[in-house]
Amino acid sequence: MYSNAYIFRYSAIMVIIAAALLSTAAMLLKPFQERNVAIDKMGGILASAQIPDVNTSNAIKLFNEYVKEEIVINQDGDVVEAYKVGNMEDGKAFKIDMKKELYKKSKGEPFELPLYVIEKNGTKLFIIPVRGVGLWGPLWGNIALNEDLNTIVGVTFDHKGETPGLGAEITTDFFTDKFVGKKIFDDNNQFKSISVVKGGIDKLPKELKDFAVDAISGGTITCNGVNDMLEDVLESYLPYLQKNR
Repeated sequence: MYSNAYIFRYSAIMVIIAAALLSTAAMLLKPFQERNVAIDKMGGILASAQIPDVNTSNAIKLFNEYVKEEIVINQDGDVVEAYKVGNMEDGKAFKIDMKKELYKKSKGEPFELPLYVIEKNGTKLFIIPVRGVGLWGPLWGNIALNEDLNTIVGVTFDHKGETPGLGAEITTDFFTDKFVGKKIFDDNNQFKSISVVKGGIDKLPKELKDFAVDAISGGTITCNGVNDMLEDVLESYLPYLQKNR
């Protein structure tokens, strides 16, 4: 029969060994995890610009092929940095944490945001990352604007834990395709954003349909989150967009 002291010492040693092994494993795996996150981020940016056949094995190559410039802008819409040479994932814009920067904005503090310039078939596309909150956790994605900095070419959305078959449908082509061709400014250069409308856009006046898409049936709270995310983030880019349109 082992004494209580022996059992305690044995348990403590095993806990320390297990903790050390887990810590070592976490440190060894961290670079791979960060790389996977970066590849997923690249894939989302490229997909919003309708770049075909993007996957985990070619995302880095295609990202460096299509992304011609990474821009960092401040809250006044001024360019802080324009990165054009080298591996595009090494640019400051790619490393910006949108969550932290949008939090700074909410506190009324200076903030910086990334903007990606993709060249596709001789046309420049401007990719704006977006981030918000859904029903069960964070939402994020990208919006690709045409050279007019107004017309949407494509979007991608993702989430951490929205309800399958309901809010989680924001990731599907069925939802994202509705954004293509929509606009964020009206003919008077007034910012409109894009509204996600419960019950569908058919009930809207004709002049508002260019700035709205149908919501997902049963995914009201998630769609409200997308709606708020788009308005908040696009408004953050408004000074830059207005200066460069």
